[in-house]
Order: sequence, then structure tokens, then C-alpha cells
Amino acid sequence: MNWVEIIALRSNGNIQQPVIRELLKLGADDDEINGLTGMKIYRNAWINTDISIHLHWKSISTELRGSAMGLRLAQTLKEFGLVNHSVWVEERERNYTGSRSSF
Repeated sequence: MNWVEIIALRSNGNIQQPVIRELLKLGADDDEINGLTGMKIYRNAWINTDISIHLHWKSISTELRGSAMGLRLAQTLKEFGLVNHSVWVEERERNYTGSRSSF
């Protein structure tokens, strides 16, 4: 099962990407990252204090509240501003037919 953990931060100041990368390194415990397939950091195009960290996972089951790494990272980021932590499960590919608005 593929799933993504999204940790969004609305910082009260400009947080530099190298700081986030260092936090990701600190948050990664080798025993906990089994199934981690990728990490990406996004910055809001309009509001440069908004950061979104995406942790991509592949595992048999989903951690409904988030991984230990994601929970720890979200807790650490709270000192920089407001944090929203969510887990998203990839939908199985479906055969959509008809108009584009058939979703």
C-alpha cells in the first residue's frame, strides 16, 4: 500500500530549507524508516513561510495517525509555528470513463 504523510508548517518567520533538511535527518531513525520511499519539501509559491514536507511510504498497512518519524517531526516543528499533520492513502487506479467530470 502506498501512502503519504504530509506535515505542513505555517511558520511565524522565514525558515530556511537547510534547517528543515537537518530536522529530517535528526528525525530519521534507521529502524523506523523501513518502507520510506522518499521525502520532499515544498515551499508555498505565494507565502514563503509555508513549508510542506511529504514523506512517501510503501507498507502492508497504513499508520493512521502517522509514522513515528512524522509524529516526532511534527512535534519538533511546532516551535516554529502552526503545524498540520495528515496521512493520505493512494487510491487504487480505477477505470474512469465518460466525461472529465466523472470524478
